[in-house]
Amino acid sequence: MSHPFLVKDIAFQAGLSTATVDRVLNGRAGVRRQTEMRVKAAIAELEKQHASVAVSGRTLAIDIVMETPMRFSDAVRAAFEAEVATFLPTVFRCRFHFAEVMKPLEMVQLLDRIRLRGTHGIVLKAPDIPEIAAAVERAAKTGITVVTLVTDLPNSSRAVYAGADNRAAGETAAYLVGNYFAGAAARVLVTLSSGRFRGEEEREIGFRRVLRERYPQIGVAEISEGHGADAATGMLAARAIAADATINAVYSIGGGNRAVLAAFEEAGRNIRIFVAHDLDADNRALLAAGKIDFVLHHDLRTDARSAFRAIMSGVVKERVAPAVLSAVEIITPYNMPAGN
Repeated sequence: MSHPFLVKDIAFQAGLSTATVDRVLNGRAGVRRQTEMRVKAAIAELEKQHASVAVSGRTLAIDIVMETPMRFSDAVRAAFEAEVATFLPTVFRCRFHFAEVMKPLEMVQLLDRIRLRGTHGIVLKAPDIPEIAAAVERAAKTGITVVTLVTDLPNSSRAVYAGADNRAAGETAAYLVGNYFAGAAARVLVTLSSGRFRGEEEREIGFRRVLRERYPQIGVAEISEGHGADAATGMLAARAIAADATINAVYSIGGGNRAVLAAFEEAGRNIRIFVAHDLDADNRALLAAGKIDFVLHHDLRTDARSAFRAIMSGVVKERVAPAVLSAVEIITPYNMPAGN
């Protein structure tokens, strides 16, 4: 467990004795897993503190690049702008590059332009495809820290992933749906914005796995490539429910929820349970109105904080510690956090 810190400093940060920390660092037997995790967390926190001191008072320019519906990019912008104030006197100047649909070549060209122009870091929500991974590789080779946001590129040279455990989120959705039907047969419409995003794929994998293992009486119908846009997603949903009269639930991974609801209403079909992702403005209103039942939410400010810390570590040329995964919360109309 390599680190540049004194044992006594790690012990103080972890709230452990120096002897216990020494046993952990040297891999000696008889150390509990929980104790080892405390030591690792203490080292990660010391790294963050050291990076903060090293860049204190500097202005760092970062570029946030996302292919995502406007409703989600608005939430991300608000989270990053709110979190900036917590890092003063270090100033992050955020440059946002958002598009609801972006061709792979367009995103590659954008990433290359950012690399050539110069930046302290890139925060990226992008499809997991070789062309994007190659662009990330080019950026990393020039010393730019790349952080993937909410959907990962694990086979690229990105420094860290900032977001939730997407597979666990999908498993949570399956648990909610399965318990609701309590052994009765059902069929769930699963909506993806695009199969190119690893985060969405992992949510679907987790969802299907739990249904298969615990609720085999529940089937799945899938739609994809609506890109979270209302018009395209609504059309795909209308086709799916017209083709399958047994669909009576929705797990919305990719958004476009107003359009999905409208498609069911137009067809005169009921939705027994509707589970969605992300507490954006649309989902807040739909949840409050009782149109959807649960929103699986994670705090985007936590993701922004992880991204800023990773970029600070990259600027001072320190090892970037893994970001802490955001907790997945189950939001109902009765526990909605206040909006930004």
